Amino acid sequence: MRAIQADRIDSLADYGEVESAVPEPRAGQVRIRIAAIGVGYVDALVALGRYQVKPTPPHVPGTEISGVIDALGEGVAGIAVGDRVLAMGTRGFADYALAPAAMTVPLPPTLTFEQGASLPLNYLTALHGLRDRAGTNDGEQVLVLGAAGGVGIAAVQVARALGARVIAAASSDEKRAFALVHGAHEAIDTDPQGWRDRLKATLNGAPLNIAFDPVCGPLFEPAFRSLGWGGRHLVVGFVGGPIPALPSNLPLMKGAALVGVDVRQFMLFEAPVAQGHLRKLANWAADGRISPPVGRVFEWNDFGEALTFALGGQGVGKTVLRGRAR
Repeated sequence: MRAIQADRIDSLADYGEVESAVPEPRAGQVRIRIAAIGVGYVDALVALGRYQVKPTPPHVPGTEISGVIDALGEGVAGIAVGDRVLAMGTRGFADYALAPAAMTVPLPPTLTFEQGASLPLNYLTALHGLRDRAGTNDGEQVLVLGAAGGVGIAAVQVARALGARVIAAASSDEKRAFALVHGAHEAIDTDPQGWRDRLKATLNGAPLNIAFDPVCGPLFEPAFRSLGWGGRHLVVGFVGGPIPALPSNLPLMKGAALVGVDVRQFMLFEAPVAQGHLRKLANWAADGRISPPVGRVFEWNDFGEALTFALGGQGVGKTVLRGRAR
């Protein structure tokens, strides 16, 4: 089979197509013939060795995959060869990849392979953050920063599915329109000048309960200051540049919480919960409660451009690489 691999991790130019052995599934694993791979900002950071967990070369990127089950490891039940699935796997930039059966779910018939590859990590992050970490309640007001990106638009849809009123913050008219089309109730710009007043106008006199923040940029402190009593600010990522700080008196004065959302460790330490969340998300997609919007789609030979585009963080929706073996 063919795979995209780097034998050293210095730049995206180190990645190229190689011939590789087809992996054999072990007990509890499935092998998937890859149709599409989700490509995110974190994938690009990992590929460059800049993420908090550095891969050991040779490295094949890709963890969010969709395709058709090709083989089953010992003890796998409930799914079968030939099933269309989405999964959290490993080494997804390849013709075939392995995934734990517990993190592999049927692809709803209403979703394309590209949508399937857009769902696992971003929507799992959003559900873990909003339900497990923030305890989002029906009727609460949720601000989503970076709302047009892959994890941002997932948070918009998950917050709405949880019964929240969603305010999307995005940097351009195009991105704000995108967030509104895909589930936000209101949209706001990201110009720091006078931003809190504009946010207050969107709240209709009610408090802001939750800020979902995958950016942690210039609006980090203004968003926290805008929380009502008992508010929760979810720290999801740092695509906004230098990591900001927060005066420690603010959580005390507002009775508010600054809460970390680390989906990688969630999947590691709370695997059964994560598995249940992935099944729930697939059911929500089947019911139409969420619908992953696909951003820019790249063909297999443009894998380098796909990683570069994802690293730039300027696209809307989820960047997707089409598989060679689809």
